[in-house]
Amino acid sequence: MAELTAKTRWAYSLPAFGLAVIGIPVYVYIPKFYTDVVGVDIALVGGLLFGVRIFDAVTDPVVGILSDRSQSRFGRRRPYILVGAGLLATALLFLFNPPTASIPLATVWFGVWIYLLFFFWTLVTVPYEALGPEITFDYDTRTTLFAWRDGFLIAGTLVAAASPALVEAIFSTGPDAAGQRTLFFWISAIYAPLVVVLCAVCVKAIGEKTSDKSASTADAFRDYRTVFANRPFMILLAAYTIGAIGNNLPATLILYYVQYVIGSSRADVFLLLYFVTGILCLPIWVRLSGRLGKKEAWIAAMLVNTGAFVGVFFLGPGDELAYGVLVVASGIGFGATLALPSAIQADVIDYDEYHSGRRREGQYIGLWSIAKKMSAAVGVGIGLAALGATGYTPNAEQTETVRLTLRVLYALVPSVCNLAAIAIVVFYPISGAVHGRIRRAIEQKRAGKRVDDPLTPAYP
Repeated sequence: MAELTAKTRWAYSLPAFGLAVIGIPVYVYIPKFYTDVVGVDIALVGGLLFGVRIFDAVTDPVVGILSDRSQSRFGRRRPYILVGAGLLATALLFLFNPPTASIPLATVWFGVWIYLLFFFWTLVTVPYEALGPEITFDYDTRTTLFAWRDGFLIAGTLVAAASPALVEAIFSTGPDAAGQRTLFFWISAIYAPLVVVLCAVCVKAIGEKTSDKSASTADAFRDYRTVFANRPFMILLAAYTIGAIGNNLPATLILYYVQYVIGSSRADVFLLLYFVTGILCLPIWVRLSGRLGKKEAWIAAMLVNTGAFVGVFFLGPGDELAYGVLVVASGIGFGATLALPSAIQADVIDYDEYHSGRRREGQYIGLWSIAKKMSAAVGVGIGLAALGATGYTPNAEQTETVRLTLRVLYALVPSVCNLAAIAIVVFYPISGAVHGRIRRAIEQKRAGKRVDDPLTPAYP
């Protein structure tokens, strides 16, 4: 299907808007809420957030395989999405509303509910993302579909980033501990039902293709050796993971950087500038991808992001205007760094189908999800642990060592990671023409013909 109806684009993209609550609120606001308001030690928060990503390294591929092999009259992906959304909403309510208790109990509360939250998130996101590559097999249409999905993700992230300020303005919550608890109560009360409703809309509107019954679940676990033999996927995975590690450091540290390095209380404004710029520029990157190719457009986006962000290292107290300009400049490439790798990933899944004869989106999305979550874990773990080790003190004037640590981790390390990712992705071999060869080879193999590997010069 080369064209997508508006209904399909909207229905598939809507859950990404609601699931964005797991982005800014959980990665950015919740750690600071638990350290500065609830009183949990910052190193313990960082350790628990890192540990939950190790946990994900087990659950993500398992859920991916199960969603590939599950059989029901509702499909293989949609039951996980719907049930997982209800469980995710429940965990969200508990995590955002900790009891007023001793520090050890509050630490246990955070640990239990952050683990459950991410497990239920896996139940939703792995089958949801696995659904995308099945919707269309057209090279450029996929870019459009994932641009829509990730555009909704950015829009949802923007709203999530603004939600504390909006709730504070509407409900007059104060900066004290009681006010912050009220603020997070209302955020959870809004987002928990929203996640369920938007996932239900997607489940109702998006159909599924015929389930793959050609291999057992046990075979699927053994088949991971063929997944790791997929050279284009491994190049993509390595480049994406390294870049994502760098990109997650600013997400974790922005509140600390803006407050203690820039000396500003306008972190929400800067986040909004970044996300609005990303959304507005995303259609431009879709067009560039059609002209240049997905790989080339992705490299260009990373270069734009890196070139702008290096300058952030040299800022200091009072440089709000300069910081705002650099945030907007780096935001130009933000949307592309989300949508284009997802569209490329769908193409490498097609290459796997040529070799295996099966559609194994769940297995690939499971590994992809590990990469996303582990990169976020490394960002959170390194960022918060480094602050704790250099003497970070909540709500106090920080030492020069802490401020230098913030500047290095927030600006320089992400830039180096992006450059390393670019050095890897230049070897990615699937262009639009090559993808067309892959789809033709799949059809020829289905017809019983012997076909050479589409990535080799021998392919006709």
